[in-house]
Amino acid sequence: MVFVQIREAKEGDCGHIMRLIRELAEFEKLSDQVKIREEDLRADGFGENPFYHCLVAESLPGPGESQGPCVVGYGLYYFIYSTWKGRNVYLEAEGWHSFRFEGEVMRKLAGK
Repeated sequence: MVFVQIREAKEGDCGHIMRLIRELAEFEKLSDQVKIREEDLRADGFGENPFYHCLVAESLPGPGESQGPCVVGYGLYYFIYSTWKGRNVYLEAEGWHSFRFEGEVMRKLAGK
């Protein structure tokens, strides 16, 4: 059985997030469109004034299993302001829909 936890991304997760970005781009046959680098993710999300925030879905080993945790999805979000609607949040949640985590992700974001 696979156990999954959703947590705030850490700077050390940027390599895993980049891997998931590339996997999706390759699946969509759009690999040439990915211009961002792991270094950009680090600088833009984990500095003093981050441009984005991120949650990760991490699979955890079940009882008796030996493999370690693995990042299996991410939800990258940032806050925006609409002159028509006021405060908003924009969420990119790649990899989550296949695990049906949308509700849990939204509950985490609602706590922000």
